[in-house]
Amino acid sequence: MNQLLAGPPAVVAAGVDVFSDALRAQGAEVSDVDWRPPGFGDPADLAALVLDPRRAAANRTAVERVLAAGSVLTDVRPAREVLGLADRTILHAGPPITWADASGPLRGGLIGCCLFEGWASSVEEAERILAAGEITLEPCHHHSAVGPMAGVTSPSMWMWCLEDPVQGGKAYCNLNEGLGKVLRMGAFNEEVLTRLAWMRDVLGPVLAAAVRSMSDPLDVKAVLAQMLQMGDEGHNRNRAGSLMALRELSPAIVAVDAPSSDIAAVLRFIGGNEHFFLNLGMPTAKLAMDAARDVPGSTMVTVMARNGTEFGIQTAGTGDRWFTGPAQTPVGLFLGDYGPDDANPDIGDSAIMETYGVGGFSMAAAPAIVRFVGGTVPDALATTERMYQLTLAENPAMAIPILGFRGSPTGIDVVSVARTGWLPQINTGMAGRVAGTGQVGAGLVQPPRECFEQALAALAAATR
Repeated sequence: MNQLLAGPPAVVAAGVDVFSDALRAQGAEVSDVDWRPPGFGDPADLAALVLDPRRAAANRTAVERVLAAGSVLTDVRPAREVLGLADRTILHAGPPITWADASGPLRGGLIGCCLFEGWASSVEEAERILAAGEITLEPCHHHSAVGPMAGVTSPSMWMWCLEDPVQGGKAYCNLNEGLGKVLRMGAFNEEVLTRLAWMRDVLGPVLAAAVRSMSDPLDVKAVLAQMLQMGDEGHNRNRAGSLMALRELSPAIVAVDAPSSDIAAVLRFIGGNEHFFLNLGMPTAKLAMDAARDVPGSTMVTVMARNGTEFGIQTAGTGDRWFTGPAQTPVGLFLGDYGPDDANPDIGDSAIMETYGVGGFSMAAAPAIVRFVGGTVPDALATTERMYQLTLAENPAMAIPILGFRGSPTGIDVVSVARTGWLPQINTGMAGRVAGTGQVGAGLVQPPRECFEQALAALAAATR
């Protein structure tokens, strides 16, 4: 050991350039190697899938359905109407979970829903009825819906209603509250509840009237495609998309028969909410991925979702079955004085964006995203290049300018993930670990490999 430390260090580096560059800046000798983690899963399962005569045609069918799917905005309606959501029922992000296993931000979101709906008059009463099982908890994905972060959706909340005009699917998402102290991040103070009441009483009805009055429905997929040409990636950066949505909706909004103060407040809220479009983009991705459900023999992932405790995936070949593992904690940049110890493990249905091939998969389209989630511009480019190795196709509708307008990497293949050992890259917000905290930062995260090992085994079992 003494001899090792006697001379200048010689470093062999594998991974993102930022590590090598930092060492070189300090005068160290660095040799970069192109290394990847070893593959995983039972070799017999992998062989069974590789040799499955259905796989190529099944994956082709699944991919064609994803690429063909469209998305138009047709309505805005309360969740109790459009989802048939019963009283004392709350939807949440990710795979199924109970109150006992819920993380801090999910608990905060559930408590906030109980206070907002009037089912409880205090935090303590909300905790009591949730612990007693008096509130039914169900995943958003079980209702053709998606929700960012905690994803909590209660009967009085207004929902975006989107349809696929090609294949007839429908998908839903609640309205985006903005950033900071918000319900989806687990905050439930008076500011949050006041905003939710305004969204219920003013924002929802105005948007509903505006959308219903439009002669042509908003083509949300087209907006998503344009965003990638304008520096967004569709998950954590939605600036261009939100502005385009405002441009398309505002003529109808100003024509709504409502007090001018309400119209002004709605326009001001949308204009000041950089994530407004996210809740339109997510159901657009949901429509596309749902179109590929139930294709026997397909190894394509159709859902990636997290509830703050577990990460779950579904595949085209296994339908509604969940494959889960422990949610990982994102690594990235923090707000104010928050740090890694304040962050909760990964949470939210918003990974449907990466499942569709945007978000973390299309970071090359939005190099400025690294200023929000961490890393460098070369890292963003390298991430997208790596995701092509895990996917079945390129989506020509979601073109990435800096890559010569190459289509985004689309259709995560369980077999490719297992073979390479690489895991899908997700960029995400970070909610505080303690209920009521709100957002503490944003960063990068990957699914646990257990999800893909379980899916690999289940898909292989179906070939025997």
